[in-house]
Amino acid sequence: MPGIDECLLEAMRLPGARGAALVDWTSGLALGTVGDAPGGDHETTAAEAAELARLAAEHGAFAAGDAEDGGPPVEDVIVSNHDSYHLLRFVDTSFDSSVFLHLWLGREEGNLALARIRLGEMAARLVLG
Repeated sequence: MPGIDECLLEAMRLPGARGAALVDWTSGLALGTVGDAPGGDHETTAAEAAELARLAAEHGAFAAGDAEDGGPPVEDVIVSNHDSYHLLRFVDTSFDSSVFLHLWLGREEGNLALARIRLGEMAARLVLG
């Protein structure tokens, strides 16, 4: 079972990966980063991505109808722009499930469907603590 660094390095092996981070969405702090960050600053990117993740996770309009299993109510959030995708994948943990993986993916080189599947697999195997 991979830890944070191994998980982020695995994410960077995805086609088109520009950068990746593990972020605590309650504090906005990056718990680990690798690669580049949009705008060049991982901490700012983590804080801004955490705002989006928190919004999605805390508002019932985005939750599945049967999301009472204790895990995050949202599986992932995808933001696209003209040249890239941002994939935020919530990680179900044994403590408070307040972390997510953030993958910044180049639109031309990347495969969003593949990245979504692989990030989900990584999140399921990630060992925190």
